[in-house]
Amino acid sequence: MEMKKRINLELRDRAPEEVTELVLDNCLCVNGEIEGLNDTFKKLEFLSMANVELSSLARLPSLNKLRKLELSDNIISGGLEVLAEKCPNLTYLNLSGNKIKDLSTVEALMEMKMMKRKRKMKLVHLKDMRKRKRRRRTRMRMRMKMKQAQNWEREKRRWASHT
Repeated sequence: MEMKKRINLELRDRAPEEVTELVLDNCLCVNGEIEGLNDTFKKLEFLSMANVELSSLARLPSLNKLRKLELSDNIISGGLEVLAEKCPNLTYLNLSGNKIKDLSTVEALMEMKMMKRKRKMKLVHLKDMRKRKRRRRTRMRMRMKMKQAQNWEREKRRWASHT
């Protein structure tokens, strides 16, 4: 089933403005891009697009209330910077099973997120990356970055409470 048809099916006679969760798993996307999803989904908090052969997030609309995004088992290899702009409140991101080969792709997203919003990404799931040799090292680095962010936030709170 194509993504547009699946979105219409998932709406179940509701207006897109009312939808808070949308599951589009295992449907087909044309040319590896998102289609049928637009800015009218203003209350969307959870979006799942697992195993849809997605290769690009360029056509992702602005989803200001989106908190959880499932993108597992796709063919995404980069372009994650779009998420920082289009999904400012994102706290959970699953990228397992994608073609991400370099940690810098995800690090850029983490740094932009922390600098722009002063918030930390709670979870970036990178299980089953294509480069098996780098897999463990990548997870360790990501855990260290997240731990540093948590420590930084804790120190800021302590400092603010003393002043």
